Amino acid sequence: MSPDPRAWIAALRASHDRLAGLTAAMTDAELAQQSYASEWTVAQVLSHLGSGAQISRRWLAGALDGSQAPDPASFPEIWAAWDAKTAGQKAQDCLAENQAHISRLESLTDAELASIRLQLFGMDLDAAGLVGLRLAEHAVHTWDVAVALDPAATVTGGAVTLLVPGIPQFVGWMAKPAGEEFSLRLRAADAGVDWLLEVGDTVTMSNWPAEGAGKPAGEIVLPAEALLRLVYGRLDRGHTPPMRITGDADLDRVRAVFPGF
Repeated sequence: MSPDPRAWIAALRASHDRLAGLTAAMTDAELAQQSYASEWTVAQVLSHLGSGAQISRRWLAGALDGSQAPDPASFPEIWAAWDAKTAGQKAQDCLAENQAHISRLESLTDAELASIRLQLFGMDLDAAGLVGLRLAEHAVHTWDVAVALDPAATVTGGAVTLLVPGIPQFVGWMAKPAGEEFSLRLRAADAGVDWLLEVGDTVTMSNWPAEGAGKPAGEIVLPAEALLRLVYGRLDRGHTPPMRITGDADLDRVRAVFPGF
């Protein structure tokens, strides 16, 4: 994971600019169309990203002034306010909130960035870690919008480059094992990734070859962008690029472990 917070901020800016380019001129009818997220329209994705930006600004303020993270009990009030907006308001306010959050990040001095520490979700986050959480959410949900407009859309390359190396750290959060046990090798040559995926009561990813590990059932070699979408539950059969699968590796079994959100 890159320790340079400005690289993460730049990638978040690129993701925001992409989302703005996709949605700024959308009509209410276009905002009402289905996004990739099965339960959300495009407007609802924007509502989620807008409320997320508002919460992220509070996290950032807490990290900078030492007050730490805001009480999660305040979040339902934020979500309710966004739910009450019209589709057009959700789109307009989402872009405004994200712009405000990113502009604040961009304005920070090197000393301010270096001072950031925030206890969040059981982690001790520095500036890169804090922005990284937001980038993952923003880039993936921006894809949810982009792919509704263009079935060939991919996640922004800068986000993929930064996010993929950190997947093993968060894989336990995203995986939902269903009792089936298997292991396989996952490789993404364009990201220098070579991992052993082990699925049991828990799910882990470790560098290959892993000490003490048995022989995996097979191997899946895929692009880094597809690997990112796989663990975020967004690699259905209609949005899967060419890849190489050998041995007894079964992509559907892996998909089942990562149902998405």
